[in-house]
Amino acid sequence: MFPSPSFVPPSRPSLPEPPPPRHHLPAPPPRHALGLGIALLVLALLAGLLVRLDRRPFFQGLDDSWAASVNDSAGAASPDGEGLGGFTTVLDRLGGPLGMVLPLLVIGCLCVYGRWRSGLFVLTTTVVANLVVLLPLKQLADRPRPPHPLVLVNDGSYPSGQVFSAVTLVVCVAVVVFPPRARRWWWAFGASYVLAMMGSRTWLHAQWLSDTVAGALVGVGTCLVLWRAFAPLLETESERMASNSLWL
Repeated sequence: MFPSPSFVPPSRPSLPEPPPPRHHLPAPPPRHALGLGIALLVLALLAGLLVRLDRRPFFQGLDDSWAASVNDSAGAASPDGEGLGGFTTVLDRLGGPLGMVLPLLVIGCLCVYGRWRSGLFVLTTTVVANLVVLLPLKQLADRPRPPHPLVLVNDGSYPSGQVFSAVTLVVCVAVVVFPPRARRWWWAFGASYVLAMMGSRTWLHAQWLSDTVAGALVGVGTCLVLWRAFAPLLETESERMASNSLWL
């Protein structure tokens, strides 16, 4: 017996299309990146308000003790001298305007390879955030520098701009440059670099210890918030890299 012409065989359920392949770069943001980043920025903001309202906040005693211990260990060292003094001077140059050359080089290399989305993320995090996040916080806190700094400094000790720049550069490079295995080694190197920058700022009497800690908090918080904000663009770039269609 033949089926009637009006018989239509049941259609098979269509399988969901597999998601597009993802490249290991750029790295996706961690879970709760937005919430943690906002919390770190709020913490730094509250500490800045405390510094503005009370010139001797509760952590000033720790700052004074650290500064005294640095003075004892440094002795009569000069920032222009050899050894540790010269090393801290190099870090001071890297953390200043000269340090802007490094992220700009990273951005240029990314754009050459068609990774303008990652370049935009690096530009926003390392350059734009310095102007719209760090500088207003410096003006809000308006904290005086430690006495007798060994290098040329401007107004506003809180938070540390050099440490902020070091943190944002380390995180951005980890996100857009290194694959997962190499990223582990980069995190170790980056943490050492940031700690060295924090130590150099206090060695040079350019900032209080709490200023450097705040610079790290603001840097990490800014990176986490912007990493999450740029996640859709970075994911698109990752899919295009996996399919070799960056230039399409």
